[in-house]
Amino acid sequence: MAIERKKIYAAAREIPYGMVATYGQVARMAGYPNHARQVGYAMAALEDGSDVPWHRVINAKGMISIRSEGDCENYQQELLEQEGIIFKNDKVSLSKYRFLG
Repeated sequence: MAIERKKIYAAAREIPYGMVATYGQVARMAGYPNHARQVGYAMAALEDGSDVPWHRVINAKGMISIRSEGDCENYQQELLEQEGIIFKNDKVSLSKYRFLG
């Protein structure tokens, strides 16, 4: 099965301001269940300035997945906090902030 990143990006665009979704959730929304890792690859491949809200995609533990490059997790947390999402012990409450769409 060929994974179409445009479907992953469209699914991520559905996540509203102030909410998050997990990689697996975005994969299911895009029609690719069990392909959470592909969502991660797609988010990492985005160009600067993209309109895809990549920062709203987190792991199933409610945490930001650490990337190999630089200080991105701090930036991602800052963006989420600007949207009113509260972190406690480096985690987001999925019961409170998970998008259910």
